[in-house]
Amino acid sequence: MLYEAYEMQRSLLAGASAMAELGSEWMAHPANPFARTQLGSMMASGLDVFAHASAPHGKPEFGLPFTVIDGKDVAIEEKIEARKPFGQLIHFTRPDAPKGQPKLLIVAPMSGHYATLLRGTVERMLPGHDIWITDWRDARLVPLKDGAFHLDDYVDYLISWLEHVGPNTHVLAVCQPAVPAFAAACLMSTHKNPARPKTLTMMGGPIDTREAPTEVNTVATQRPFSWFEQNVIATVPFYYPGGGRKVYPGFLQLTGFMAMNWGNHLVSHWQMFRHLVDGDQEGADATKAFYDEYRSVCDMTAEFYLETIDTVFQRHALPKGEMMHRGEKVDPGAITDVALLAIEGGRDDISGVGQTKAALKITPNLPDADKEYLLAKKVGHYGIFNGRRWRTEIAPVLEAFIQKHNG
Repeated sequence: MLYEAYEMQRSLLAGASAMAELGSEWMAHPANPFARTQLGSMMASGLDVFAHASAPHGKPEFGLPFTVIDGKDVAIEEKIEARKPFGQLIHFTRPDAPKGQPKLLIVAPMSGHYATLLRGTVERMLPGHDIWITDWRDARLVPLKDGAFHLDDYVDYLISWLEHVGPNTHVLAVCQPAVPAFAAACLMSTHKNPARPKTLTMMGGPIDTREAPTEVNTVATQRPFSWFEQNVIATVPFYYPGGGRKVYPGFLQLTGFMAMNWGNHLVSHWQMFRHLVDGDQEGADATKAFYDEYRSVCDMTAEFYLETIDTVFQRHALPKGEMMHRGEKVDPGAITDVALLAIEGGRDDISGVGQTKAALKITPNLPDADKEYLLAKKVGHYGIFNGRRWRTEIAPVLEAFIQKHNG
């Protein structure tokens, strides 16, 4: 009933959003005498904020038709290079790309948001790199006939896509995929797979959540595994293609994240209201663009979500050397020539400081010269891969790291 209750609420809010948008347009219309008054402006702005906050959100587009190189616009084409039931591999290409550009596979998180959450990451790295990105599918849209999707499948997808992209590929894993990407590097190193990553950069990832545990980690450890099975797993309604599939709904993940920073979200919407009242459409649009992305959520399969809770947050299997993949041990000691870069935000309230850096500690056979660490002291979780500090402080370090190991 959880999913059905949410869908009913969403339908009601969609109607209210449409009415509020009409009301806002009328209050701001030049033909309305109140539009030129302070009260009319405030009412139009308030209705606009409500309309945006309550509107339904689908999957966003990357919307990157070009990049800028040496001050010139260069056309970009977005191609789907490989498809699987639960995801696809997108390649951003351009016809005049210089030969020898580093290949960079960006592994987007499967944590309730779409890969487009990393639009700013892709945009910043496009000029100097051959960019590929994992584009995970909303589990509620995957028919039951396509089977399940486990944590093991996630690792298999990454290995398969690395083999598709080919040798000497650099990997950037943002947040949640730090663990499966690291596991893939371990397994590919064990088997001397020629397509194993040249480098692996992990940003704000939960390699070892025993380090500086956050509220997210505490929630995952204070409750027994059975609590998650019984309280946060829902069944997709049958009017969706994935009807009958057990999932962890994206709307629950979004609710949790919103609740963690409720005060900040209220301030953001108040600022949006002030921008609109003051006629600062550009400022209001910036906030709207952020929340258009932030509130666009997708479902995860129940098995993947529960296995992540168990393996990563409750048993800490990877840093303990106990993680298994289809009966085979995931051995960090097998990594000898995959250079590692760990990036953390000093204000990250999702992955605490030290959780990602732990990857450098559990790889004893990788030379210290191939290990690097960056702590962005004034950056929160989202700011690691988006925003001004990402563009000006973090991305240059990543670029230098990739260039150093690209030979």
